[in-house]
Amino acid sequence: MPKDFRIWLGGGFILLLLLAAIFAPLISPFDPLEQDLLSATMAPGQDPSHIIGTDSLGRDVLSRLIFACRIALTVAFVAATLACLAGTFLGMLAGYLGGWWDATISRLIDIWMAFPPVLLSILLVAVLGTGIHSVIAAIVVIDWTRFARVVRAETQQQARLEYTEAATALGMSRGTILFREILPNVVPVILVLLSLEMGIAVIVEAILSFVGLSVSTDTPTWGGMIAEGRQIIYQAWWVLVFPLVTLFLTVLAFNQLGDGLRQWLDPMLKR
Repeated sequence: MPKDFRIWLGGGFILLLLLAAIFAPLISPFDPLEQDLLSATMAPGQDPSHIIGTDSLGRDVLSRLIFACRIALTVAFVAATLACLAGTFLGMLAGYLGGWWDATISRLIDIWMAFPPVLLSILLVAVLGTGIHSVIAAIVVIDWTRFARVVRAETQQQARLEYTEAATALGMSRGTILFREILPNVVPVILVLLSLEMGIAVIVEAILSFVGLSVSTDTPTWGGMIAEGRQIIYQAWWVLVFPLVTLFLTVLAFNQLGDGLRQWLDPMLKR
């Protein structure tokens, strides 16, 4: 598959979700919280106004899917960006300064990555309390290590190249070399990791919503819709299938975008 096609495919789908999240009140056919027990578990196509059916409380599934984009993308962009900033900063310090900086940060990464990420995120949210801020904080606390480990290795490689030695010989300070010389050459790797981390953040938020540890149960989330659909799968399969498919396509889009960026930005893969 051509690398440009992956970028356009993944980026296009994510842009579509982003537009749906921004203009959700305008494009949603119903209020996602509006209940109509007389229209409960209405199958897709049974009523033209409910294109993909209703759930057990008569709420429009399409409207809830659209509004759920807001939670998923907010967590994806904010949590992944904060984890990226923290992990990149620590990874660059460890990779360039070396010595006790490298030893301390590397041991911290090893210890942090020894914990199962999903279980640790559930524990953190349980301690911090439910809410989107707690979900974002849990993802940042857990996933900064993904960036730190990779950025550390890339920084060490860049620090051994001739342009870094030349900058040192010219009398540039460590901070200038690190953020003006090395950082621009590490950015391609960071962008790829950031895209992949957004997909992971969407999964983590869905898992926490599934077990009731994300936002309030009234707020539409893909994980919450999947949890509800699982209970009524034999009566209303669409309540489970549509959010599950949307979640799968979203994560796939972030992965395709990241893979396309990797092939596009990596000079070795361009050959």
